[in-house]
Amino acid sequence: MNSMNFLISTVFDLYIMVVLLRIWLQVARADFYNPFSQFIVKATQPIVGPLRRIIPSIGSLDLATLLFAYLLCVIKFVALILIANGTLVFSIDFLIFGFLSLVKAAGGLLFWVLLLRAILSWVSQGRSPIEFVFHQLTDPMLAPIRRIIPAMGGFDLSVLVLFIALQFASFLMGDLIGPIWYQL
Repeated sequence: MNSMNFLISTVFDLYIMVVLLRIWLQVARADFYNPFSQFIVKATQPIVGPLRRIIPSIGSLDLATLLFAYLLCVIKFVALILIANGTLVFSIDFLIFGFLSLVKAAGGLLFWVLLLRAILSWVSQGRSPIEFVFHQLTDPMLAPIRRIIPAMGGFDLSVLVLFIALQFASFLMGDLIGPIWYQL
């Protein structure tokens, strides 16, 4: 059972991150013609395209894609319950856990984008198209931190500060919600 839980969680989490990246790319107005952006759009278009015809956007927030990400989180939770118990009794808790799982996935996505951005900055020196998109996505969050804590000795500590803030937020959610937060 643990192997199936791992496989289902991993597959759902990866695709949820791709869907959330599509939302983030639109909100940040990242370069649409970048190969990485094109991959994200093409990986989500078969489902999101028809949904966008039905569900309108609000400003730069694509509600169809957000709803799709939320539904994926709920379906992931339902699939894991089915594997664990073999039966399923629908509860309103599934919708709440789906929302919490979406929030946790968004925080996890931010963590991984920041980590990959930091690693790419050591290796590619700004020549990678993926690094360019990661800069477009994260600079709006890092700029206020940089105004407070400027680069010291050539080291940009803003990513580290955001890592600590993300970790604090995760522990705070665990304290407020309970142990279920760590299982989502």
